Amino acid sequence: MISVNDFKTGLTVEVEGDIFTVIDFQHVKPGKGAAFVRSKLKNLRNGNTVERTFRAGETIGRAIIENRGVQYLYASGSDHVFMDNETYDQFELSAKQLEWELNFLRENMTVNIVSYQGEILGINLPTSVELKVTETEPGVKGNTAQGATKAAILETGHTVHVPLFINEGDVLLVDTREGKYISRA
Repeated sequence: MISVNDFKTGLTVEVEGDIFTVIDFQHVKPGKGAAFVRSKLKNLRNGNTVERTFRAGETIGRAIIENRGVQYLYASGSDHVFMDNETYDQFELSAKQLEWELNFLRENMTVNIVSYQGEILGINLPTSVELKVTETEPGVKGNTAQGATKAAILETGHTVHVPLFINEGDVLLVDTREGKYISRA
């Protein structure tokens, strides 16, 4: 059990049978009435974000999340096959569970699997990945004064906005949290 007064961003808790991670929280001490904690929580099972208010000092269950290294092998229809790096066991996750992550996932890539008491909740990608540009328009010199961008389609199908000097075949460093271009690799 953990007190809501000890909330930290990234903490995983169990509330009413669901597993949540704390995205944001705020301790509120109104002039009249009891103190409380306003929080924004992300459900790790379905990805929904909810706002909850707890009384100050209230205790809730702490969820211990396990992270293991796994390798992404291949797509099999709408399922995606992964292999545990330690036991070599293979398992599948549906495309629905990996909606955002599929924008950055390449075959043979190593990622972390997130599980709670044997139930697989999803995967954690590295903060940035290297992806190859498969399609982009050629940049024309003198098009603009500064800061111009164009769309580039990556090998995974994800589209990012890149500077004009990026060409097809270039390998880019892409932020997996926001899906944005960082630099050339």
